[in-house]
Amino acid sequence: MPLFLIERTFADLVPTDDESMAAIKLVNDEIGVQWLFSFLSADKRKTFCLYEAVSPEAIRAAAQRVGIPVDAIIEVSEMGPDAAAIAALRAHPDKSAVHQVS
Repeated sequence: MPLFLIERTFADLVPTDDESMAAIKLVNDEIGVQWLFSFLSADKRKTFCLYEAVSPEAIRAAAQRVGIPVDAIIEVSEMGPDAAAIAALRAHPDKSAVHQVS
C-alpha cells in the first residue's frame, strides 16, 4: 500500500489524549487508512504524519470526518539504512506484532 506524509498545522495545541487518538483510529479504520506514526513540532501546533492509504483522497476524507487539518499530502517511500527491514515489516500480515529494527 502506498505511503504518504501528511503535514498538518493546528490553530491550537494538537490534542494528544487517548480519547482523541481513539477517535482518529476508529475513523481511519472505517475509511481504510492506517496511521503509522507522527512527529509533533516543539510548539505542538504542527504534525508530520506517516500513513498507509490507497489514495490521498482517503486520507483527506478521514481528516475531514475527524475535523483535523491537512496542509499537504506527499507520496513517499522508505530510504535509509533500515529501509529494507521497514518495508518487510509493512508487508507482514500481522501489523499488531511488535518488531524491532536494529
